[in-house]
Amino acid sequence: SFMPESPPMADEEEPLFSNLDIFLFSLIVGLLIYWFMSRKKPEPIPEFKKLDTPAPTTRETSFIEKMKKTGKNIIVFYGSQTGTAEEFANRLSKDAQRYGMKGMAADPEEYDMGELSRLSEIENALAIFCMATYGEGDPTDNAQDFYDWLQENDDEDLSGLNYTVFALGNKTYEHYNAMGKYVDKRLEELGAKRIFDLGLGDDDGNLEEDFISWREQFWPAVCEHFGVEALGDESSIRQYELKEHTDINMNKVYTGEIGRLKSFEVQKPPFDSKNPFLAPVTVNRRLNKGGDRHLMHLELDITGSKIRYESGDHVAVFPTNDSALVNKLGQILGVDLDVVISLNNLDDESNKKHPFPCPTTYRTALTHYLDITHPPRTNVLYELAQYASDPKDQEAMRKMASSSPEGKALYQSWVLDASRNILAILEDMPSLRPPIDHLCELMPRLQARYYSIASSSKVHPNSIHICAVVVEYKTKTGRINKGVATNWLKNKLVTDNGHKSTVPMYIRKSQFRLPFKATNPVIMIGPGTGIAPFMGFIQERGWLKQQGKEVGETVMYFGCRHKNEDYIYQEELEEAERNGVLTQLKVAFSRDQEHKVYVQHLLKNNKEDLWKLIHTENAHIYVCGDARNMAKDVQTTFHEIAEEMGGMMRTQATDYIKKLMTKGRYSQDVWS
Repeated sequence: SFMPESPPMADEEEPLFSNLDIFLFSLIVGLLIYWFMSRKKPEPIPEFKKLDTPAPTTRETSFIEKMKKTGKNIIVFYGSQTGTAEEFANRLSKDAQRYGMKGMAADPEEYDMGELSRLSEIENALAIFCMATYGEGDPTDNAQDFYDWLQENDDEDLSGLNYTVFALGNKTYEHYNAMGKYVDKRLEELGAKRIFDLGLGDDDGNLEEDFISWREQFWPAVCEHFGVEALGDESSIRQYELKEHTDINMNKVYTGEIGRLKSFEVQKPPFDSKNPFLAPVTVNRRLNKGGDRHLMHLELDITGSKIRYESGDHVAVFPTNDSALVNKLGQILGVDLDVVISLNNLDDESNKKHPFPCPTTYRTALTHYLDITHPPRTNVLYELAQYASDPKDQEAMRKMASSSPEGKALYQSWVLDASRNILAILEDMPSLRPPIDHLCELMPRLQARYYSIASSSKVHPNSIHICAVVVEYKTKTGRINKGVATNWLKNKLVTDNGHKSTVPMYIRKSQFRLPFKATNPVIMIGPGTGIAPFMGFIQERGWLKQQGKEVGETVMYFGCRHKNEDYIYQEELEEAERNGVLTQLKVAFSRDQEHKVYVQHLLKNNKEDLWKLIHTENAHIYVCGDARNMAKDVQTTFHEIAEEMGGMMRTQATDYIKKLMTKGRYSQDVWS
């Protein structure tokens, strides 16, 4: 190899082009020709395209300019994964009007957050942050960039910024409200002024009540801080206006697509949350041999989608509501559900033109776009109260939406504990008959549901497996409530009248990963449907073994109720054990004997062996399934094992397990 510092001697005759030059030159020319030839041919413009559509305006990424232009002084940013933080942000921005201020809700992903320091250019300006925590103390997808920006910019001066934070989390999780707490602390570190205390919402308790109580004290504090009076305007404020379309080209009407119109007819990669892939269902079978539950195994075909996944990732699916429920809503409100409508934002400057894709029909909105099964939040009751013709009903609804102790208790018992959805409320309040367009404006969006993938892409590159249990229960009012997604999946037969059933889906990457070194032992704990990601892990370890790799110990702890009823994947697990892919298989059958036996009991029985794997052999521990009881009990058991086997005090043992978590050697994929 020649040294670039010493130029070749001048008297050596160098050929003008070396072979390498000629080769690279031809390669580049070849690539250019190939690129020109393979470029997409312009598509002929179909006849019915309107040619007068204005060019899309460039997205305004400056929230400061937007606020100035529209006379807003309050901006409510939301970090939202399932839509609740976004809902709260909308409610707060609406509230601002009642206090003679103007608010806007904003997705931090759409704006340049580096402008926070400029908020002082606007008089009486305030930034509110509704921040949810997702996964293991992580930011939500839409707040990831904002989180990175906060972490990276130590020299940012936010001294002109007035702010407050409301955090949304769940106490059953290890990192309760980590994101909200971080934003609250970090903004103060960067010089911003907290004008009201951090609010902590706990979805394990009553998130709605936490929010109302916080908001009730928050607004008076804001008024005091800025020296403004509440207008006492308690009337309902519409955000959207209804437009009925009488003669519209049905090609322009949304029929359930999430993003682009007709995206379900002409599918174009890449596929993500704004553009899901319609995956055909190739397998849908019941897993359990008996019992009254329905556990199911589905396989989705992703051939040709360019979708890639790793074991441990989640698959998100977009379900639809039960048509019987939708029809009943139409009947009780006396509406033709097939009218084509648009709900248009009254604020022309808003980034959110419609509450859901429009134009569409009421039927499509109630089936694909709106959440009609969760108990409605109090703001919905408050806004709909005006439509009750019986004053007693009006009063009850307003009371449930108030922050008085009696009101909160009534909401808790009559709505939450009784699991009343919007239909049940309408059925049990015969005088309440709101216009359907206002109802549709107030209902939250129907959200994607996440499932741990039960397969390995090394073994199934074109197929994604799901393992789930169908949710169905009787409420206190004697109604049968059915889980939206699981009942919808259960009915996804492989062929439906000769058509393939499809599921709109995309992949969400996770941190739940097998160790980088195949020789590291793995300890997997996944009772019930918590076994899902471990089916993928076991397939992958088997594949590595087949490749001739040296694979460490692979230990599985599974649990179910009865060996002969719901021991799911029994054949696969026992075969993996026979092949030596699973070096240990321990199964707890909780109800096959007098006393209950759970996975944590089996862990305790094998403490010597587990401690050796963890303490001397660098094992990775994985826990998947129920967060509220199982994951907590399992963690406590590991504390006890570290105490007993490692001769530690309880605090040392707790720290020891915590350290495993920070090192990525104790991972959880849990839900509640």
